[in-house]
Amino acid sequence: MFPSNTACNLRAGAEEAFARTTGARLIGGNRVRLLRDARENYPAWLEAIAAARNHIYFENYFIQDDDTGRRFAEALVAKARSGVRVRLIYDWLGSFGKASRGFWNRMRAAGVNVRCYNPPRLDSPFGWLSRDHRKALSVDGRVGFISGLCVGKAWEGIPEKKIEPWRDTGIELRGPSVAELERAFAQVWAMTGAPIPEVELANTPEPEAAGSTSLRIIASVPATAGLFRLDQLVAALARQRLWLTDAYFAGTSLYMQSLSAAARAGVDVRLLVPDGTDIPLIKPLSRSGYRPLLEAGVRIFEWKGTMLHAKTAVADGHWARVGSSNLNLASWMGNCEMDAAVEDAEFAQAMEAMYLEDLENATEIVLYSGRKARSAGRPHRHTPLTSGGGSAGRAAAGAFRIGNAVGAALATRRVLDPVESRLMAGAGAFFLTLALLAFLWPRILAYPLAALFAWLAAVLLYRGWKLNRENRRRKRKP
Repeated sequence: MFPSNTACNLRAGAEEAFARTTGARLIGGNRVRLLRDARENYPAWLEAIAAARNHIYFENYFIQDDDTGRRFAEALVAKARSGVRVRLIYDWLGSFGKASRGFWNRMRAAGVNVRCYNPPRLDSPFGWLSRDHRKALSVDGRVGFISGLCVGKAWEGIPEKKIEPWRDTGIELRGPSVAELERAFAQVWAMTGAPIPEVELANTPEPEAAGSTSLRIIASVPATAGLFRLDQLVAALARQRLWLTDAYFAGTSLYMQSLSAAARAGVDVRLLVPDGTDIPLIKPLSRSGYRPLLEAGVRIFEWKGTMLHAKTAVADGHWARVGSSNLNLASWMGNCEMDAAVEDAEFAQAMEAMYLEDLENATEIVLYSGRKARSAGRPHRHTPLTSGGGSAGRAAAGAFRIGNAVGAALATRRVLDPVESRLMAGAGAFFLTLALLAFLWPRILAYPLAALFAWLAAVLLYRGWKLNRENRRRKRKP
């Protein structure tokens, strides 16, 4: 990431900063293969599953009960019946409406050990904000995969409806980094129930060196901000190029300031986001942040295909990140996420080449004389989208962006973009509706609020009693 001689003098300090920021050590001796879209990712996943001899650890935001999902379910069931230990984690909200209880129960009945991350609980009223958004697979401690792909037909496309496959990116890992990937899986497995037995983990041999690539496995969990600090650090350290791809961009003011500062310093900062999206609210939320970035010199492109779902970054032809984390508050703070930060010139250059190919199917957004953002090219027709799955995390990120815009309007702390007028109008209409309800029918608001406050009180009292009981038990122990 630091090609110049002056920058090389900073390498040691930067390496230490990366380690402290992410809590992830640099692991050498790996081989990394870049995988593009479902056409390269899914066959590699299925091939690794078919070759499993000891265990399979599969963690994915959702597996849809469609032709694609059933193909994976059958592959996992076949290995479980052959004696391979198969452990699978899916996210409750991510899979809501995409796979029935029967889908999971059929896998359980066949021997697959299936767990659901964070289903609704009465003692956790805001638990839905935390999701397991990872997309990771490891087999026998031998091979691992990290990507942005869930398992569903949207990623393969629907030719009969002329719906193209979703654009996404993943990697295949071989070498010592796979052990770190499996430890990260074991951490979330323990968050969902009894942990993986120590004997099982101990009997998995440490992978031998398979190449010369160094990387970090960044396994985020809720209430941590390691990846957010990393993204900030990369924006500060980039000297020549910083090219970003994101599916649900809703950057915080701090991160947008970091990108703007890099662009003003002469760094070629580019942001590629989808034009068509499976969550309509995301587009105006993303666009509300365009103007300050464009004014600072950041170049913004919108993908013209069905859906751009990749989450990647590449800097200075030496550093690259691939994984499940979006550039929004939900991924940075609220979710379990999985990313790999690769420090290798050959891999980063392959990422840059792929990025330039993607830009050939994108429209650049520019500022014109009215200081509004618009497409530089001709209008294009959007291909209809299938639902790849919404996220409570993305809803939370959207709520954060709306709150940021509303707060700016009330406090006049920054100039608002014209596109934010829709957010202002929507928020104003919402509060006006609440005001009218409170004035005309106060009980309509009073009863739900009373029920909510009673629920919160019960949860807090229960948690306090439970902690107090645990504290007493500890004191009784000799």
